[in-house]
Amino acid sequence: MLAAILASGLAVGAVYALIGVTYNVMFSASRVMSFTSGQLGMLGGVLGAMFIARLGLPSLLGLAATLACCAAVGVLTEIVAVRPVLKSLEQHLYVLSTLALALMIQQVTAIEWSTEPQPFPRLFGIGDGGPTDEKFWLPLLACAVVVVGLELLYRRTLVGRAFLAIAEDNFAARALGLPERNLRMASYALAGVIGGLAGFASGQLLLAFFANGSMLNFYGFVPVALGGMGNNRGAIASGLALGVFQQAANFLVGGVFASVAVFTVFIVVLLVAPQGLMGSPSVRRV
Repeated sequence: MLAAILASGLAVGAVYALIGVTYNVMFSASRVMSFTSGQLGMLGGVLGAMFIARLGLPSLLGLAATLACCAAVGVLTEIVAVRPVLKSLEQHLYVLSTLALALMIQQVTAIEWSTEPQPFPRLFGIGDGGPTDEKFWLPLLACAVVVVGLELLYRRTLVGRAFLAIAEDNFAARALGLPERNLRMASYALAGVIGGLAGFASGQLLLAFFANGSMLNFYGFVPVALGGMGNNRGAIASGLALGVFQQAANFLVGGVFASVAVFTVFIVVLLVAPQGLMGSPSVRRV
C-alpha cells in the first residue's frame, strides 16, 4: 500500500509541479499569473489522445503535434489576454482576461472533444497497473526532463540569460536593447510546451478530460505559492510533496476530507511564510 501511495503521489505531484513551473515561466516574463496554465495541461492530454488514438499518429509525432499546439496556445495567451493589459497591472485586469480565455478554452474543448473522461492510449505498454506502471513514471520522467532542460537553457544559452534578464528587471533589459516583447512571446511558448508535456505525460493517469483544466489550475498554483513566486525549484519540491500528501490523505480520510486537508496545510503554510517556503524578495541587479 505504501508503494502505491508513493507511486501515485509522486506521479500526481510531478504534474502539479510542472503546472507550477508553467505558472512561473509565464510570470517571470510578464509579472502576470496566467490562469491558462491548467488549461495547457488539460490540452496536453486531450490533444495527445486525439492525435494518437483518433488520428492514428505514432506516439512521437503525436507528442510533437501536441506540444506545437500548446505552444501556439501559449503565444495566443500572451497576445490576446496579457499584452493588452500589461499597462494596467495595478488594476489586476489580467485576472479577468486570462481567466476568461481559460474558460473559453475549456468550453471549446468540451464542445469539440467530449464532456466525459476519455481514455489516453498507452505509449509503451510497460507495467501492469502496479507501482512500476508507465502511467506513474512518465510524469516523473517529464518532470526530470523539464528540470534539466530549464537548467541548461537558463545557464548555458544566451536566450536563457535573456529570459533571466527580463525576469529580474524588464525595464533595465529593455534599456539594454533586449527585445522584450519577442522574449515574452517565446517564454509563453515555452510555458505552453511545459504545460502540454505535463498533460501528455499524465494522460493515462488523469485521462483526457476537459475538466482537468480547472483542477490543475488550482493544484498547480499551490506549489507556486508554497515554493515561492518564480522559484522553479521550490515549485518542483512543493508539487511533489503536495502530491504525496494528497494521496496519503485520500487513503487515510478520503473524499472531500482529503481536499480539506490540502487546503488547511496550504493556508497554515502561507500564514507562517507568506512569501512561500523557498521564496525571498529579489535583490539582484541585471
